[in-house]
Amino acid sequence: MRDLPTLDRPDDDPHLWLEDIDGADAVTWVDARSAETRRAFAGPGFEADRAALLAIMDSPDKLPYVSRRGPFLYNFWIDADNPKGLWRRTTEAQFRSGATEWSTVIDLDALAEAEGRDWIWMGAQTLAGEHDRALVMLSVGGGDATVVREFDMTTFAFVEDGFVLPEAKTQASWYDRDTLVVCSALGEGMATTSGYARTARIWRRGTAFADAPTVFEVPEDHLACAVEIVPGEGDPLVVYGDVIGFFDSDDHPGTLEGPTARIDTPSDATTRLTRTAIAIKPRTPWTVGGETHEPDSVLLIDYARFMAGERDFQCVFTPGERLSISHFYFLRDDALMVCALDDMRPVHTIWRRVGDRWQAEKVSGLPEIGTAYLWPLDSARLESDGSLLANVEDPLTPASLLLLNPDENPDAAPAVLRRAPDHFDTAGLVVTRHEAVSSDGERIPYVQVGPEGASGDAPVHLTGYGGFGIPMLPGYSAGIGKTWLERGGVSVTANIRGGGEFGTRWHEAGRLAGKRLSHDDFAAVAGDLVARGVTVPQRIAAEGGSNGGLLIANMLTRYPDRFGALFCTIPLIDMRRYTKLLAGASWMAEYGDPEKAEDWAFLSAMSAYHTVPAEADLPPILVATARRDDRVHPGHARKMVAKLREMGHEAWLYEPSAGGHGYGKDNAERATFTALGYAFLRERIGWA
Repeated sequence: MRDLPTLDRPDDDPHLWLEDIDGADAVTWVDARSAETRRAFAGPGFEADRAALLAIMDSPDKLPYVSRRGPFLYNFWIDADNPKGLWRRTTEAQFRSGATEWSTVIDLDALAEAEGRDWIWMGAQTLAGEHDRALVMLSVGGGDATVVREFDMTTFAFVEDGFVLPEAKTQASWYDRDTLVVCSALGEGMATTSGYARTARIWRRGTAFADAPTVFEVPEDHLACAVEIVPGEGDPLVVYGDVIGFFDSDDHPGTLEGPTARIDTPSDATTRLTRTAIAIKPRTPWTVGGETHEPDSVLLIDYARFMAGERDFQCVFTPGERLSISHFYFLRDDALMVCALDDMRPVHTIWRRVGDRWQAEKVSGLPEIGTAYLWPLDSARLESDGSLLANVEDPLTPASLLLLNPDENPDAAPAVLRRAPDHFDTAGLVVTRHEAVSSDGERIPYVQVGPEGASGDAPVHLTGYGGFGIPMLPGYSAGIGKTWLERGGVSVTANIRGGGEFGTRWHEAGRLAGKRLSHDDFAAVAGDLVARGVTVPQRIAAEGGSNGGLLIANMLTRYPDRFGALFCTIPLIDMRRYTKLLAGASWMAEYGDPEKAEDWAFLSAMSAYHTVPAEADLPPILVATARRDDRVHPGHARKMVAKLREMGHEAWLYEPSAGGHGYGKDNAERATFTALGYAFLRERIGWA
């Protein structure tokens, strides 16, 4: 066996050649491993699951999520006949009727065929007001980098000699009909070390983008430059953002000429602003104006008075031990929506401006169990009539799309626009919540779905994430329901630290050196399932992706005796080199900097690529990635599998040739990716 990277020799890596994404030798090796995986696990069970998952994804009865732009409601729709999708529109009256007639704006399948490009839809931004022009973002193969093209919404055609930008990581925003503010990594020296834009340029119609003047730039070692256009009376306000790191930024309001001021808040605070108000959520204690505001509080003040130096905030949200802010946004200049989680139950409050003060109005009529997400119906805030859409669901109840307007009647029950179909049989299934005790004594909640009284050696699918302050809430998973629960299995979601279930304190506890505790949490949940008599370790199948892929890799190396099989997807695993691979440098605020000895001291313990035990009996693992993932480098997955195999452990690789940071570029690829993983898990835990 060749020398392999270890903690003693972390930089001796014989597998660097696998980081050459399209290198001939690397692709030959990867394709051979993927073919082996398909041959081993793509049997009748896989085919049945793939067909069931694809039918769910392509269901004609799934919810069509819409956004109002001018007089029309727009939706992007994918089904069996349109695998790349349709951007389409209808009237509100038609949509409410249920018998909706849609007009196709862009047929992406036809466009891809006509132009010979593997186009993947990445969204569109229409020009506020008349909405007769749009900036359409298209990806080649599903990566984060996009092509930007101007589109005429009246003729349904791309604009000849209009605004067009070639493939790059780009944010382009309308300032007015003839002016864009563009943050793009396109061009020499225009990218940060994380691969994102480091400048804001003003691009006027009829000029070459190469000649667009730069009016704002950030240091190369910062994460990115970003821009927000804030409309109001007179010319729009341009807010230039210096995104220092994942959780730190400085905002500078100004004009097309550049910044004219700075939003004087801590860099780790989150701000939302209009032309008349600003809302601020500090991440750490903030002492200002003789008062200390605790993390995750939400503070409101008049924008002009704030910019003049006044700091007499009104606090409209104060967190608790298990009461946390989820997100907040302005509905209009005089209304702020605050979405909170009370012990993971959704609570929504609108704060309305009355003079210089703000008054609370709880949003009524939404379920308090499961999940409830609210967002404005209108894409442009100044055009809003107060209408909101809501998506509500729970683990056994598929989603409903609701419409409500608290401006018109705060007490009115929401109107049900659509209900998604039931995709699996829930007879005999129950939802229960439990808590495991982690390595340091912290109580870790988890949600269990399965047959009532499941015990003994139940086949368990366990998943978690635990990163970047992102919560995992108990929603409806049609895929798990159809392929796992309906067959008598159990599904468990672990709410481990590093996530956002209980606010910043929960995230902070699982960040940097605390990431190891996040992994301990997940292992504790697996242990608690056994202690409660639900199952045995050999019947626990665990899955996690991206940051959750790092989690699963650490279950392999740190807690191999607690699992029967592992499905590790689109993962980062090599924590020695992650900052050198694609967007990796942008995550140092979450993980740490391996070039610093003090950070490598804790990173090394969770760099699963370096800590694979030679003699331990490891559970079988399938590591799956995507070749066109331009966020998390596929080299992480490739190298881990290569090392495991050379050490004699059972490790499988699957890597489709397209697809970005996800399970595939279209529904067929996503169904294949998922079904292959579940076929592997079931077979290896003896539940085929």
